[in-house]
Amino acid sequence: MLEGRGRVRWMVRNQPQASEDSGWRIFSEFDSEEYINDPANVQVVDYNTVCAIEPAAIAVYPLPVGADVEIRHDGPRVTIHDSADAGRDITDELMGRRD
Repeated sequence: MLEGRGRVRWMVRNQPQASEDSGWRIFSEFDSEEYINDPANVQVVDYNTVCAIEPAAIAVYPLPVGADVEIRHDGPRVTIHDSADAGRDITDELMGRRD
């Protein structure tokens, strides 16, 4: 993702482990279980860097510990889904849009 080979796909918020840790764990569309379980592939990155790569991360940031979201790209349309709630689309809710 940081090298531009994949997009942000999943974001999970854990309990922060340090004062500078937001708790967010971010995975690309290509990250396999084997890949993410190798400590050599883990990197600490400033959240602003993530937002520059994936602007949808700005809306996701305030979600609480335990949040588990999927960011879906369909052409120019980007939607955010709550993985813990059967993939419910929460894009409008996070963006402050009303019906």
